[in-house]
Amino acid sequence: MALSLVMLEAGSLFVGVFGTMLLWSHPGIGASVDVPSVLGQSLAVVGCCLVSFYLNDLYDLRSVRSFAKFLPRLVESVGIAFFLVATLHFLLPDTRLAERRFVSSLLLTSVLVVTLRAVSYRVIRSNPFAERVLILGTGGLTSQLLSEIERRQPCQYTVVGVADDVDSTECLPARYPLRGPLRHLDKIVEELHPDRVIVALAERRGRLPVGQLLDSRMHGIPVEDALDTYERLTGKVAIEALTPSALIFSRDFRESRVTLVLRRAVSLLIAVLGLTVLAPLFGLIALAIRLDSRGPVFFVQDRVGLYGRRFRLLKFRTMRPANGHTSEWARDNGDRITRVGRWLRKSRLDELPQFVNVLRGEMNLVGPRPHPTTNVELFRDKIPYYWLRLLVRPGITGWAQVRYGYANDLREETEKMRYDLFYIKHASLWLDLRILFHTTKIVSLGREGR
Repeated sequence: MALSLVMLEAGSLFVGVFGTMLLWSHPGIGASVDVPSVLGQSLAVVGCCLVSFYLNDLYDLRSVRSFAKFLPRLVESVGIAFFLVATLHFLLPDTRLAERRFVSSLLLTSVLVVTLRAVSYRVIRSNPFAERVLILGTGGLTSQLLSEIERRQPCQYTVVGVADDVDSTECLPARYPLRGPLRHLDKIVEELHPDRVIVALAERRGRLPVGQLLDSRMHGIPVEDALDTYERLTGKVAIEALTPSALIFSRDFRESRVTLVLRRAVSLLIAVLGLTVLAPLFGLIALAIRLDSRGPVFFVQDRVGLYGRRFRLLKFRTMRPANGHTSEWARDNGDRITRVGRWLRKSRLDELPQFVNVLRGEMNLVGPRPHPTTNVELFRDKIPYYWLRLLVRPGITGWAQVRYGYANDLREETEKMRYDLFYIKHASLWLDLRILFHTTKIVSLGREGR
């Protein structure tokens, strides 16, 4: 839905801006217009608008659920777009983006976006393209799915029924009346006309209506495992419902050598560029830390990396040195954070020295965050499938960081593990680039992960 909105607005904005630029060119009869120049200027304006909208979460329909929440963010986004275009004009004055036609095109852009969004939100509220889904099973995974679908309204799914054996003792919200038994699935499908069947049965041996599901599949109704649906909705793995056999027979959890080499090459390239280009910033941060509080510039800590190997992780120091043993949770050390350290953490600049860890081969740019050695034993005992984290190279940023943020107890670490497992399962260069884009937005705007 969000992707469709991006494409619709991008196309409409380009047509509007390009048309405005042409009109401002005042082409007379027989006069020629520098179309390539106007085309380039239009693309620059539209690009700045789309970047601004992305940075301000205008395409995150969970953040801007309604038109009323959208309008204030649009005003801020137009201001950011003006700044981006002004910066582009300063760097490339030949583009002539500071002319009056530029201002007119941005005003027209705002009108177009408001009109499109007003119509879009009306369509989204009616949710005409939502798939009608039938869920089989009433266990914990079904409850999680129902909760996620309800939390994401409007969602791509509309639950038309939940089916299980009549004698099931599992609890189910009253708004989802139980259909059954499963041996009558063909009649249930005929009555409810679902577009998709989601199988969330915890115990399937002897209960799965194989014949009816095959019949549904042959009649064009997709049949999907609830674990896959949950991953697609949330971007995380339902650890509690994951079985060893699902890991063993999964086609995921593996990367080609080409992908591994490409991801490592990108990490090395960005680490070298980062250390070279940001060297002056490193000096300013080091000076600020020294002036703000006593102690070393760098914080060095033993972390656990690939295959459980220990390494020394580097960060800019953000806290005052502790007196004796302290907790590793962020909330237990809030009183020790320095003034400069608070700003460094918010902007994530305290992580920059880890480019050195990348060059050493201890980390990648993207991957699960490496945990302190003092916590690994606890996590290995308490968090299911934690050992899978140790089979991939850790990263400076990761899927759990951009989707969740900091963890302050074992429950939150378990929640982050769901995101880490999703990354390990679907690791790719494209997912790495997506994470880097999210990280750039978080760093540039000083926001936390969601």
